[in-house]
Amino acid sequence: MLEMENLSAVMKKKGELVLENTPIPLPGTEEVQIRVSAVGICGSDNHYLEHGGIGPFRVTSPVILGHEPAGVVCALGEGVTSLQVGDRVAIEPGVPCRMCSYCKEGRYNLCPDIVFCANKPTRGFMRRFSCHNADFCHKLPDHVSLEEGAILEPLSVAIHACRRAEICLGSRVLIMGAGAIGLLSMLTAKAMGATRLIVTDVVQDRLDFAKKLGAHHALRVDTRDAEEMARRVEAALGCKPEISIECSGAEPSIQTGTYATRSGGVLVLVGNGSTPTVNLPLVNAAVREVDIRCCFRYVNCYPLALEMVALGKVDAKPLITHHFPLEKTLDAFETSRTGAGGAIKVMIHCDQ
Repeated sequence: MLEMENLSAVMKKKGELVLENTPIPLPGTEEVQIRVSAVGICGSDNHYLEHGGIGPFRVTSPVILGHEPAGVVCALGEGVTSLQVGDRVAIEPGVPCRMCSYCKEGRYNLCPDIVFCANKPTRGFMRRFSCHNADFCHKLPDHVSLEEGAILEPLSVAIHACRRAEICLGSRVLIMGAGAIGLLSMLTAKAMGATRLIVTDVVQDRLDFAKKLGAHHALRVDTRDAEEMARRVEAALGCKPEISIECSGAEPSIQTGTYATRSGGVLVLVGNGSTPTVNLPLVNAAVREVDIRCCFRYVNCYPLALEMVALGKVDAKPLITHHFPLEKTLDAFETSRTGAGGAIKVMIHCDQ
C-alpha cells in the first residue's frame, strides 16, 4: 500500500461532521478492499447530519457517512473469485444475512439483520479505503464511469419504486419531488414505457431541469392545500394519473398524491420525512381503491440499473451537477443541503 492514510468523513453527532484519519480496513473472507473513487451525497445523509437521523433510523454514535459509492478493487480477501485487483465496481451498500425468511424469499431489503452503510459506525464510504462483500460489488463495463457507478444506488431506488408501481407502456405518472430520486424515477418510468409524466416541486429551477430531462409537465407547488394541488395536476395532465410516486416525504405532498391518483390507481411512497408520522386521507383512498404502497431502498435492482446505464436507456450523468474532493466534504454537504448553484447530485471524489 503506497498511501497509508485513510481520510474519512465522520459524523460525530448531529450537526458535527469532521475529517479525520481512520484505520485502513483489511478484507475479510469473501470481502474485497476498495480504493473509493466517487461517493454521492444522498438526501438521507443531509437528514442524518442536520436532524440526527431519518425516519426510524437514528445515529447514536460516530459514523462514517456515504452509501452511494464506486471504486477500484485493490485487495482480495480469502475466497473471492468473482473479482480481481484493478476491477472498477459499483458498491451495493446493504449486505443482508442471507439466511432469514426475507432473504430466502428474495426480499433481502427487508432483512432485519441487514448491514447498511448509512447507519453502521464503520461501514460508510466517504473515505479513501473501505472493505465490502464481493458479491455486493458490481463490476463496471469499461465505458461506464465510476461516477455513473456511484449513481446506481439512487437509480436502484427509482427502479424499485417503478417496479412497485407496476409502470408499463402507456402509464400516466405523477412524480412528486424533483430531487435526484424524483428525477431518476421520472427517467426510469419513461424507460419503462410511461407516456405522460408530470413532476411537482416547490423549487422552480428543479422543475425547469425536469423539463429539460423530458418531463411533459412541471408544476410548482405553491400551496399546502392538497386537494387544490390535485386539481391542478389533473388540469395540467388532462386526467388523473394512474400512478403517483412520492419522493419528498413531505406530508402535504403525500396527501396530494392520494387525492390526485386515479381511482383504482397506485400511490408509491418513497420519500422519508423528518417526522415518523403523517396524516393521510385514507378514507378518500379507501372509497376509490387507491393502493398505497411503500418502497424501502431496493432489492435485486443493481444489475438492472447497471444495464440501463450501460445500454443508454437512462442517462444519469446530467444529474451530477457538482464535484468536490474529499478534503472539501463540508463544503459539499452545504452545497447539497442548500441546493446552491442548482445542485441535484453532489459527488465527492475520495481518490484525488
